[in-house]
Amino acid sequence: MLLKRISLSISLVALAFAGFTQGQTAEGSSGSIAPKYSNEFLAIGVGARALGMSNSYVASANDVTAGYWNPAGLIGIKSDLQVSAMHAEYFAGIAKFDYAAIGKSLDSSSAAAFTLIRFGVDDIPNTTELIDADGNINYDRITSFSAADYAFIFSYARKLKVPGLHVGGSAKIIYRKVGDFANSWGFGLDAGLTYQRKNWKFGASLRDVTSTFNAWNFTLDERTREVFVLTGNEIPVNSLEITLPRLIGAVAREFTFSEKFKLLAEIDLDITTDGKRNVLIRSNPLSFDPHMGFEFGYQNIVFLRAGIGNIQRINSEIDKEELTFQPNFGIGLKIREVYLDYALTDIGDQSAALYSNIFSLKFNIFKGS
Repeated sequence: MLLKRISLSISLVALAFAGFTQGQTAEGSSGSIAPKYSNEFLAIGVGARALGMSNSYVASANDVTAGYWNPAGLIGIKSDLQVSAMHAEYFAGIAKFDYAAIGKSLDSSSAAAFTLIRFGVDDIPNTTELIDADGNINYDRITSFSAADYAFIFSYARKLKVPGLHVGGSAKIIYRKVGDFANSWGFGLDAGLTYQRKNWKFGASLRDVTSTFNAWNFTLDERTREVFVLTGNEIPVNSLEITLPRLIGAVAREFTFSEKFKLLAEIDLDITTDGKRNVLIRSNPLSFDPHMGFEFGYQNIVFLRAGIGNIQRINSEIDKEELTFQPNFGIGLKIREVYLDYALTDIGDQSAALYSNIFSLKFNIFKGS
């Protein structure tokens, strides 16, 4: 029983390592590169408005959250300062996602924003020191640690001479830490553009333009290595992780029914370059993941949102494949310069129906207000 407890704790450590050991060889050779599902915490999405629309927001992003979705959309910031924040919990509260951003209109032709994202699992039990060198059990030796991913993003956008055409770019620093066991640093660049013509909006976001590299460093002492071996866990080694480019194309249209009622519809297409993924259109090396969202507004005060995404093919029975999708819903409320948004999302497993409640807040600040 004791060995099982130790194994469970070490397995949690291994789970925390999963994001960067996935691409290692069976022997765990040093210097290996993991080109798939790297830095996936940056694909979750920010802002309850966008999440309620199934992340279909690359073309219509026109606020501080554009620093994440499409930096070109920052031109939509009209206030002197715009602030946004979001908190979300996944897997029954085990994993926590936090986001905060601040954006500013620099002049009539440019804007900038700073974004901070954290995705982490806290209070993971560490039982590597549960048994001392003499074989004695001491539960006071159990400690805890966190496995967390951080992203620091600086974005800039500018209008071009072509009416309705905006471009933008982001520089991001990635820091990932697993207790005192390991950490990594990475750097990447994103680029984006938007173009608006009448009621139509077009957008494109190229993430990790030059690929993003994360260099991992492990600091496991001899005692921890010994426990890893005794519990059947692979000992991780220093490695390099790469995030390949991802292109997101989008088109949106606004419909005005009257002075009170408006509708925004958008469809996005994610094109990944890291091999075959379980999405609607899968091939090697490119895979295509479409998703769409809608926002119905009343007097620019109350908003209802819905979207469909995460379209996958799964085997429900032997030799039988079914198409599944993830429905998202949301509502929004604007009170003067304050925006309060809510989204209800699930993990895409219709049988489990595990839902997450997402809240986000955004407000504008004007000089002299």
